[in-house]
Amino acid sequence: MKATTRLGASALLFSLIMGLAHAGDAGGGAGTVAPALEQRRAALDSLIKEQWEYTMRNAPEWASMIGDKRYNDRLSDFSQAAIEADLAATKAFLARFDAIDSSGFPVQEQLNHQLMLRSLREQVEGARFKDWEMPVLQNSGIHIDTPQMVAMLSFETVKDYEDYIARLHQLPRLFNETTIQMRKGIQDGLMPPQFLIPKIARQCADIAAFKTADSPFAQPLKKFPASFSAADQARLRAAIVGAIEKEVVPAYKKFGAFVKTSYQAHGRKDVGLWSLPDGAARYAFRAKTATTTEQSPEQIHQLGLAEVARIEAQMLAVANKLGFADLKSFNASLAANAALHPSSRQQIIDLYSKYTEQMYQKLPEQFGLLPKAKVEILQVEAFQEKEAAGAFYNPGARDGSRPGRVMVNTGDFAKRTTLGVETTALHEGVPGHHMQIAIAQELEELPAFRQQGNYTAYAEGWALYAERLGEELGFYADPYSYYGHLQDEMLRAIRLVVDTGLHYKKWSRQQVVDYFHAHSGIDEVDVQSETDRYIVWPGQALGYKIGQLKILALRDFAKAQLGDKFNIRAFHDEVLGAGSLPLDVLETRIKNWVVAQKNS
Repeated sequence: MKATTRLGASALLFSLIMGLAHAGDAGGGAGTVAPALEQRRAALDSLIKEQWEYTMRNAPEWASMIGDKRYNDRLSDFSQAAIEADLAATKAFLARFDAIDSSGFPVQEQLNHQLMLRSLREQVEGARFKDWEMPVLQNSGIHIDTPQMVAMLSFETVKDYEDYIARLHQLPRLFNETTIQMRKGIQDGLMPPQFLIPKIARQCADIAAFKTADSPFAQPLKKFPASFSAADQARLRAAIVGAIEKEVVPAYKKFGAFVKTSYQAHGRKDVGLWSLPDGAARYAFRAKTATTTEQSPEQIHQLGLAEVARIEAQMLAVANKLGFADLKSFNASLAANAALHPSSRQQIIDLYSKYTEQMYQKLPEQFGLLPKAKVEILQVEAFQEKEAAGAFYNPGARDGSRPGRVMVNTGDFAKRTTLGVETTALHEGVPGHHMQIAIAQELEELPAFRQQGNYTAYAEGWALYAERLGEELGFYADPYSYYGHLQDEMLRAIRLVVDTGLHYKKWSRQQVVDYFHAHSGIDEVDVQSETDRYIVWPGQALGYKIGQLKILALRDFAKAQLGDKFNIRAFHDEVLGAGSLPLDVLETRIKNWVVAQKNS
C-alpha cells in the first residue's frame, strides 16, 4: 500500500487504529447515569463515522482503491490551501474527540477513542516537518502512484469509465500542485538526495514515451464489459485516448522537464535524514511512528547488530552442511549456480503460486479465522519494475470487487535467484499480508477505519512472523530455500542497522552497500534498490523486526503462562482478530487474553 498525498489520509493509511473484543457495558445504572453514558457512546460512534467520511472525501484515490466509488471522478486537492484546511480539520477533530469522556465505555470503545486521539495527535505532531513539500521520490509519488492506481480500479459500468475520464482531465492540475509544493521544498531545504532525482525524470519520460495503446493509462481500453454498446465503446475510447494524448502525456513531459532542469540541481548531497532541517527530531518521529515503541535509534541499532550476529551463525551452519567453510565462498557459489536463477519471468510467478497454494493447505492447522478472499499473484508493471521491491502486496477491496494481489518484480530475472521466493510468498500472501489484511477487512464488528487500518510494526511484524511460521510448519525443505529464508530474515535485521546508520549515525550510501555485502548474499539488484528505499523512506524498515520480535515474545509469554492450555490457533486468532494494532495495544490484548484463558 502506498500513502496518499493528504495529511490526514496518509496518516490513516499507514497508521490506522486498534480494536479489542467486545466487552459488556461498564456502569449503566438507573436514573440519569445510563442516558449520559449512552449519549456519550453515541457521540463517539457518530464522530468516528464523520471522521471516516471526511477521509474518504478528501482522499478519493484511496476511497476508490478500497471499493468506495462515491468519489471516483475526483483526484486529491494538493494545493496549499487544501493542505492547510486539512491540518485545521485534523486539529478540530482532535479537539472534538478529546472533549468526549469515555469513562464507563466498553473496552473496545474506550480503545477506539484513545487510539483515534493517538492517531490525530500524531498527524498534528508530524505536520511540523512539512513532508508534503517532498512528495515525489523514485519509488512513490504522483508519477508512479497514479498509473499504478489504474490497475486497482474496477471498470464495470459506463459511469466507471466516465469517472476515470474526469480524473484524467484533472491530472495536469495535480501535477501542477505537486510542482508548487516541490518548489516550496527547494526554498525550505526539503529535498530528496540529488543522485536519486534523475530516476524520477526518467520514470516520467518512460511513461510519456509509451505508445497510447500501451500506456498504463490505457489499461481500461483493453477489454470493455460485454454489456456496453458499440457507440459507448467508441465514445469512451475516443475520450480516454484524447485525454492521454492531449493532457496526460503533456503533463508528464512538463513535470519530467521540471524535475530534470529545475529540481535536480537542488537535491541534497547527504543521504541521511539528519541533513534535513530538524533532522534528528524528524528521524526520531519516524522511528517512533514506524515501530509504535519508545525505543531510541541507538537501542534499535544495537538490537540490529545482535540480530545480525545471531542469524549469521545460523546461515553459516547451513553453508557448512553444504560443504562450504565460510559464507563468503558459499555466497559466491550461489551467484554461479545456474539452478538457482530463474530462466524466465513466468517461472518466478509459478514458484510464488506453488508456495502460496502449499500454505493454503496448512492454514486450518494454525488458524480458526480464515480469509474468504483468495490472493492473486501478478507481475509488477513494467513502468515501475526498475525501482520496485522484489515483491509487495496490494490489498483488495472490501466488497470483493478487486482481490488482494502479490505483485512480483520479474525484471532482470536472470540476475535474481530463487532463494527467497518461498519465504517471500509467505510474507506477502498467506499467512502474511494478505491473510492479515483480508481478515481485518472481513471483521464485520470493526468500523471502517479499523478494517482498513495499518500500523507498520504490526503489519510487517506479522508478515515476518509468518515467514518464521513457515519454518515451524516444515517449509523450506530444500536447504537453499531455507538459506533464502534466513537471508530474508537477515535482510530485516540489517535494516535495523543500516536505517539507523543512514539517518542517525550519518552513514554514507556506500557504507550501507558494504554492510549488505559483508553480512549477506542478497542479490545485487535488491541490495541497490533496498538501499535507496531506506534512504527515501526513513524509519519504515524498522517496523519488520521490531514487530516480529514482539509477536514472538508474546507467544513465548502465553506459552509459559498457559502451559497445556496454550492453543496456537487461539493465539493466532487473538493476534489477528482485532485489526491492526500498535504493539503496546497488542501486548495488552494478548496479556488480557492469557488471563481470560487461565480463568476459563
